[in-house]
Amino acid sequence: MEEKISKIIALEEHFSVLKENQNLTLNTLSEKLTDIGDKRIADMNEAGIDIQVLSLSSPGTEQMEPEEAVKTAALVNDYIEEAIKRNPSRLAAFAALPTSAPDRAADELERAVKEYGFKGAVINGHCRGRYLDDKFFWPILERAELLNVPLYIHPTVPPKPVVDTYYKGQFSNDVMFSLSTAGWGWHIETAVHVLRLILSGAFDRYPKLQIIVGHLGEAIPFMMNRLDKMLPENLTGLEKKISSYLCENVNYTISGFNFVPPFLNLLLQVGIERIMFSSDYPYSSMSDARSFLESLPLSKNDKEKIAHMNAERLMKF
Repeated sequence: MEEKISKIIALEEHFSVLKENQNLTLNTLSEKLTDIGDKRIADMNEAGIDIQVLSLSSPGTEQMEPEEAVKTAALVNDYIEEAIKRNPSRLAAFAALPTSAPDRAADELERAVKEYGFKGAVINGHCRGRYLDDKFFWPILERAELLNVPLYIHPTVPPKPVVDTYYKGQFSNDVMFSLSTAGWGWHIETAVHVLRLILSGAFDRYPKLQIIVGHLGEAIPFMMNRLDKMLPENLTGLEKKISSYLCENVNYTISGFNFVPPFLNLLLQVGIERIMFSSDYPYSSMSDARSFLESLPLSKNDKEKIAHMNAERLMKF
């Protein structure tokens, strides 16, 4: 019988400070989102998860007015820190940022990292239709590189014009919603965000900057060779191939995509050192994610790298 994995750090594990959320229809899901205490720890124990890195659930602060976002992000980070104090060996966090106020977001990131020991920050997709390739947001990128912490780019609903053009069709609104979010749109939206960031030259400007994306790479690994072919350096003006940035500046988590073929595609494209564990709790099962990791056709050492070693190296646990 194969030896069990020694430690698991889960990186895309969500919470909300709201007792009610108009996007949630299940009370049990809402309860799990808002509990960052005993019940969450009990769920972790049952699933065999050692550490959760908490992040504010989408839509986060990215759709707020700047002043509201500044106040909300600070309050959320203070709130998470209190939860971590109660369970310091089991919980860590990515900071919420007031993305629409980049200079203040950079300062909030520094405060959360230096005062609270947060592991980086989560950015929930576009900020009212603007993406991180816009130099308006680059104070955040600059500070993340300086602090040597990653930014986790998490999906959000595509901008309304995109939803209206791409995802409304000859099917029900329920189908439209699923297609535009968890069924397809969230992931393609995030992939486009990452590619825009690369093509903007952000990683040439900030070569040590690290980002994380979930869901086995948001469909990017499948397209990596095609991207290199159709967007060569003599066209983009970049210092490297697209795949070089995807293998040197981007890290990937599982987060609910417990599917062997896309996992193997990701592994072949980026290598074991770039892949980390997450379960997408409470939207997906921690137990299922652990079982998936344990079932993968990998060596014990490679499973340990995904489970905790890669995260420890990137985020200095």
